[in-house]
Amino acid sequence: MQPDDYFLELPQAFWANVRTISQGLGYTVRARPGQTSQIKVPTADEIVTLYRHLGLSSEHLFPRTGRATELGRTLMEYFPYRAAVLEETAEPNLMDVKEARALFDELRDDLRPRRPFAMNKQRGDKSGPALLTGMVNMILESHIGDDCDYDPRQLTTVTRDGLPVRTLARRVDGAYPAVVNPIAVWEIKEYYHTTTFGSRVADGVYETMLDGLELKELREHEGIKVKHYLIVDSHYTWWGMGRSYLCRIVDMLHMGLVDEVLFGREVVTRLPVIIEEWLDLSDV
Repeated sequence: MQPDDYFLELPQAFWANVRTISQGLGYTVRARPGQTSQIKVPTADEIVTLYRHLGLSSEHLFPRTGRATELGRTLMEYFPYRAAVLEETAEPNLMDVKEARALFDELRDDLRPRRPFAMNKQRGDKSGPALLTGMVNMILESHIGDDCDYDPRQLTTVTRDGLPVRTLARRVDGAYPAVVNPIAVWEIKEYYHTTTFGSRVADGVYETMLDGLELKELREHEGIKVKHYLIVDSHYTWWGMGRSYLCRIVDMLHMGLVDEVLFGREVVTRLPVIIEEWLDLSDV
């Protein structure tokens, strides 16, 4: 999933309203028995009522004198857009463990990787290769070989004239071509064996946001661009239990904190295209 340019570079006040409305009215519609919940698309009346309940003015969005303001109109365009891209792009591409294992096996047979696979942290029958990480690394290896840091064991650092300019607070899951002065970094969040949407999954979203804020600050104040990607999977975890966090991910994407989000099967279709973009940048 790539961001829609229309919703990029919006003021922080826009995202303050998005979060206030999403928190107050909910990210999803509560499901009736036998139905699946949908992503919430608030109405103008619901927003006005919410702001009144919160003791806030809604005049900056929907003046009593008539038509919505530009900010109000953009909000009313963003919420259905967010719902649509999640239902049309995220949900169909998310896999659960059986589908992920089948795609992993297919890639392994086709690409015949040389690198050993990272293992998951499960025990017993659930133990084995980290499937999404393995798929990402197989595709990377098939395109760029060893010119990549597949498992950075140090903090990402950007230097200028031999001196450190910024060092990120967290380790990322991969960097191209290296964790020092990378062109791109990425984070992988695979939760195939998770049975509840706990704090560990939620923290994964906020960790990505922290990295994105640091990289955005680097870009704005030093003029240095490091591409930042989030790669996630598990239909049950993200779509079945964590749709509100998928909404937050779409928000984060359009706040400029992530360059692109890959959902499950998208690693096969989008990652090779992204790698070619990195290679072009490395030749500049």
